[in-house]
Amino acid sequence: MKRNEAVEFILHELERLYPNPPVPLDHSDAYTLLIAVLLSAQCTDARVNTVTPKLFALANNPYDMVKVSVSQIESIVRPCGLSPAKSKNIHRLSELLIERHSGQVPASMEELEALPGVGHKTAGVVMIQAFGVPAFPVDTHIHRMLYRWKLSNGKSVEQTERDAKRLFPESTWIKLHLQIIFYAREFSPARGALPERDFITMKVAGKIKSLPR
Repeated sequence: MKRNEAVEFILHELERLYPNPPVPLDHSDAYTLLIAVLLSAQCTDARVNTVTPKLFALANNPYDMVKVSVSQIESIVRPCGLSPAKSKNIHRLSELLIERHSGQVPASMEELEALPGVGHKTAGVVMIQAFGVPAFPVDTHIHRMLYRWKLSNGKSVEQTERDAKRLFPESTWIKLHLQIIFYAREFSPARGALPERDFITMKVAGKIKSLPR
């Protein structure tokens, strides 16, 4: 299958499978989303969603969060892993949001990435899901799938992001980033993947002619 045909096929099938993909991390606004995404580093969304209700009951805005000690934050977020760094970053970024942005989460990649613990992927997720600004944050699922679909060489997430932005129309990015994640989890996990279930990869590779319905 030629690359442009593969792109059209992938878009069509993902839209068929996941026409309205939900945001996996529970949140109520840009701040709680930012904190949830920060906590999701090397942690499952499901686990983050079990931890954030307790944290947000204590503090769901930067003004309240700075009143909570780092040790208290750490005791709550420990199940998410990397808790010493994450708790310090949550506390410090809350201080910086107050100092630099009047307590508001900035709708800017550069300003988000300037916050402690907020990398390029985290900033991209916040831009998409909090502000509806097209971005293409690449997590391990998206990195894996674009390599398996032969749309990127898998050398780096930065290259995968550049390839994704070049191949897929910007108008699809907001939904597509979630659609690929859901497909990867359901049909093409990193371990224990069954080729016969991963029908998009099989079709793109020309190994099957008809599709399961």
